[in-house]
Formats: sequence, C-alpha cells, structure tokens
Amino acid sequence: MSFDKFGTVSFVSETKAADFINHLEAGEVAITRCNNCGTVYSPPKMDCSNCHSSDMEWLGVKGKGRLISYSTLHFAPSGFEDDLPYTVALAEFEEGIRVFGRLSKDIPQDEIKIDMELKLAPVMLPGDRISYQFEKA
Repeated sequence: MSFDKFGTVSFVSETKAADFINHLEAGEVAITRCNNCGTVYSPPKMDCSNCHSSDMEWLGVKGKGRLISYSTLHFAPSGFEDDLPYTVALAEFEEGIRVFGRLSKDIPQDEIKIDMELKLAPVMLPGDRISYQFEKA
C-alpha cells in the first residue's frame, strides 16, 4: 500500500497507516482508536503508544469541530515554500477528538476566530495528490 500520494510533499512511501489515503479518497478524514485502551490518534497510528497494542480501528471524523488554535505561516519547511502563506490549525470535534491540519485558503484571515465552527474535508492537490483541510461549517 503506497502512502506517497499524501500531502504536498511526502517523506515516506510506505506506512502501516496507508489506509488513511483510502479513507480520504472515499471522502472521509479518519483517525484511529486503540480497541484495547481507547486512546485516539490523529494523525492515525496503527500501534498504540499508550498500551502497545496493535488492535486499532479506523473512525471517520464527522460533524462540526471548533477552532482551538491556529497560526499563519510565512516561512515553511523545504517543499512547502510555494504554499506560503498558509494557516495551520487545531480543532476539537465530538468526543474530544483533536485534529491538526490546514485551514482552507477560502477562509479570509479576518474571519478566522477561536471557537469558529469547522468541518474536515478531503482536498485534491496538484499531481494526483490528496490531503485534507478545515473548511467553514
């Protein structure tokens, strides 16, 4: 299973969490939860760092979240320079699930507010790549 089509720049080609791409292609942003201890992972992990179990399940992140924190970047790591400026954010969804990602560039800077409602959406990128972003709910 290939993971090399995720994001703007991919630094790994294979991962145990490659099903993440399948979920995105199906229109869903997914995280994982350990069936042994209940720990939730975003980004997804296939081995629990809490109890070391590999009994993980995929969960789609649904509904609305609220913006907890954000930062607009004007400098970027290698491979992301052409995207500048962009805004990264942390949002909390149902059951306390926290997800980190980019805010859609369709949201004007002056409309970004803590506690604003957001939803997650897969987004196609150039070169047949895929990622996800936060959009206004």
